[in-house]
Amino acid sequence: MSMEKHNGCGMLICKPTTAELEAFYEVRPECQENVPKSHFKLRAGKTLSARRWHASFSEDGHLDIAKVLRRIQRGGVHPSIRGEVWEFLLGCYDPYSTFDERNLLRQHRRQQYDEWKAECQKMVPIIGSGKFITTRIITDDGQPIEDSSTDAGTHDNSAQERIVNNSAFDKKLIQWKLLLQQIGLDVIRTDQQLDFYQKEANRAKLWNILSIYAWVDSDIGYVQGMNDICSPMTILLENEADSFWCFEHAMRRLRENFKVTATSIGVQSQLSTLSAIIEVIDPKLHQHLEDLDGGEYLFAFQMLMVLFRREFSFVDALYLWELMWGMEYNPNTFSFCEGSNVAMGKSALAGLDDKVLKQCGKFERNNLKAGSTEYQGALAVFLAASILEIKHKQILKEAKGVDDVAMILSDITGNLDAKKACKEALAIQKRFLAKAQQLQRGSSLMVSGQRS
Repeated sequence: MSMEKHNGCGMLICKPTTAELEAFYEVRPECQENVPKSHFKLRAGKTLSARRWHASFSEDGHLDIAKVLRRIQRGGVHPSIRGEVWEFLLGCYDPYSTFDERNLLRQHRRQQYDEWKAECQKMVPIIGSGKFITTRIITDDGQPIEDSSTDAGTHDNSAQERIVNNSAFDKKLIQWKLLLQQIGLDVIRTDQQLDFYQKEANRAKLWNILSIYAWVDSDIGYVQGMNDICSPMTILLENEADSFWCFEHAMRRLRENFKVTATSIGVQSQLSTLSAIIEVIDPKLHQHLEDLDGGEYLFAFQMLMVLFRREFSFVDALYLWELMWGMEYNPNTFSFCEGSNVAMGKSALAGLDDKVLKQCGKFERNNLKAGSTEYQGALAVFLAASILEIKHKQILKEAKGVDDVAMILSDITGNLDAKKACKEALAIQKRFLAKAQQLQRGSSLMVSGQRS
């Protein structure tokens, strides 16, 4: 870390370097040429540092969340504290709780995870062994595959023998065991440019979390893309149980993205919202997309599914996420996640004042001021809208079909600035809410005139 003079008094401060940032997410030497360049930089006085983070707690542990949100919007979060900051942004912990209360909750959650893990180990003993599987262990009807082979080094034969001898099959168990192979295959492909995943124990950690989540939330199970959401939590939080709960809280926001039925895809409602937003703020672009038979906006499917992991470098994606979660933050997030009677958003609307607004992120604050709860948690959709607006002229000029739109949007990969994109998304949100209110008032006046 380099040093520079801070003022004329000769006072020295530490100046963060690119090398310091890269040390937290080391890239394999052979992959460095193919990894998109990151725009995120550690900025002294702007990035939320460990010192400022710890200074944001009172003596007994209450967190000044408003101060933290302001700092995150200025310069993101330092990697050394990113995991614990995310736990608050995602609602794992209440900012109004004390150190003791959070420690008790953390221990309770770790115990719960250990119980689920032990339950899964009884059915598939390789879970928790530091190894994982990449081949099927049962047939479609639940029969054990006696001679299943795996990639070298993934697990030992004795463990496999114990797995296939399990005879307690029911529908949920069969579906879950059939998922384990796909999870393993996806784990191998996850962020493989990072040195972190060169260690089998770290790949096994990711596999454990995804496998146990699939068992606990059997309605969703596992869908490709969940590995991309879970990977950063696996890296940022050393304790596996803490990583699981951070991922689990992220999935509470994203769960519907991965719900797939015979008649609908998980992000369909978000794609419909995106269509509605573009129709209001840019009717010319919307009509062009309709003419191209792209009115369902399926070209934005991947963006919304995995929160722009493909459009940003790994480091920038993490920065983007904390900006988004900070902007969407509501002080009732924890209460809402824990299933209390406090309804997120509605309670804030009931007692809307400066204190409540200061504890909300900018995006959530705009929603509350507009009296709207319909678009809570929809910042990702406005971000997708901002990307379409960036490519507005090119799409109108060059796109002759939906494939052309997808090709144009693919050019943004690695070229987007997370902070600028979020700023543009907020601007689009304000425009959309204002126009939506105008349309609503116009509709009300029309109905009133018809009645009179």
